[in-house]
Amino acid sequence: MGHVPRLLRPLIARTTWRRWSYFIVGGALLTPFLVISQVIAALVSGRNHGPWLYLAITLVAITGPVAIIGLVPAVRVMEGTAATELLGMSVSVGEGRSWQGRLRTSAWFTGHLLLGGAMGIASVAIPVLVGWSFIVPFRSPAPGRTILGPHLGWAQNWLPLAGLLVLVGFLYGIAALGALATRGAPYALGPSNAERLAEVEKRATTLAERNRLARELHDSVGHALSIVTVQAGAAARVLDGDPEFARQALIAIEESARSALEDLDHVLGLLRDEAAGTAPQRTLRDLDELLRMTRMAGASIATSVEGEPGQLPAAVSREAYRIIQEGLTNALKHAGKVPVTLRLTVKSDLLEVEMVNPLGMNGQTRPTGGRGLPGLRERVTVLRGQLSAGAVDGDWRVAVTIPLKRGTQ
Repeated sequence: MGHVPRLLRPLIARTTWRRWSYFIVGGALLTPFLVISQVIAALVSGRNHGPWLYLAITLVAITGPVAIIGLVPAVRVMEGTAATELLGMSVSVGEGRSWQGRLRTSAWFTGHLLLGGAMGIASVAIPVLVGWSFIVPFRSPAPGRTILGPHLGWAQNWLPLAGLLVLVGFLYGIAALGALATRGAPYALGPSNAERLAEVEKRATTLAERNRLARELHDSVGHALSIVTVQAGAAARVLDGDPEFARQALIAIEESARSALEDLDHVLGLLRDEAAGTAPQRTLRDLDELLRMTRMAGASIATSVEGEPGQLPAAVSREAYRIIQEGLTNALKHAGKVPVTLRLTVKSDLLEVEMVNPLGMNGQTRPTGGRGLPGLRERVTVLRGQLSAGAVDGDWRVAVTIPLKRGTQ
């Protein structure tokens, strides 16, 4: 329609006729209510009352039931679908279960049907009127008059032009009402501010949960697979010369794989929304087992524990366990079988974790996927703690401080 003047585009645009069909659908839905209202108005008003009472009773008999039906949540979905398909827009329909949402839907549904009924009547009457305006000047004249002539009067001679103006005005009216409906539909049928806020919070919660599950998989399963990889390589090298060491390595592989399967089953259960009552929730109470499994992979770990880790809050204890697990995994993965020093200090208001190990060969760390440190940082951030990680005098040092509420010990 690039060559069509902008002023005339609404008259031939497809969107105008689609929006007109939206109103006609409303008029069609109004038909049964209109029939019932006529019966009610005839019974109530009787024959001795004027037309205004009859009209008032008809209007009340129509709007009352329509407004009540508009409170049904399914009507919101129906109106949203119709607006999307016929108004040429995308309406994100809210749940509309609150009374505020239902009242907005009811008002929109009532207006749609009433305006649609008026549009339907006009769609029939105006073409008839335009046709009549063209016929009147050419109809058979009364005796003594010609078919056309000045004596017929300017009113009749201008009727065809007036009819065309009415038709054009009607089409522009459709375009204008359609544009208003397009702007009003998102407010009337879309989610309220409270629903939008709830949806944002829901998405944020879902994203946080997905990130948490990703961290769980990365830390637990990644740790187990690192041990499996190291032990399998060591067992293959000494299988003929040191069968006993190979046997111990295979035992470590079995235990690590079993632990990884438990963690994986736990995460999959969460993804399926299954109950996680038996899910492994490892804390610092399981630190000795973690150290044992890591030592079986060939790492030498020197530990220093001050305070009472068993008295920490459950959330802090779980995250601290995963932080240590990830630190040990990174040491095995990137530096190899190097000695690791672990210091764990529990104070009245602070938890401190420090892990130090030599860098890899030639002082360089091995290639990494880059997910370990971001995962650690996320865990520490959730607990409002601080993390520092980097090379210090030929060693790789990870230091974590997590604040504790007083009285948690």
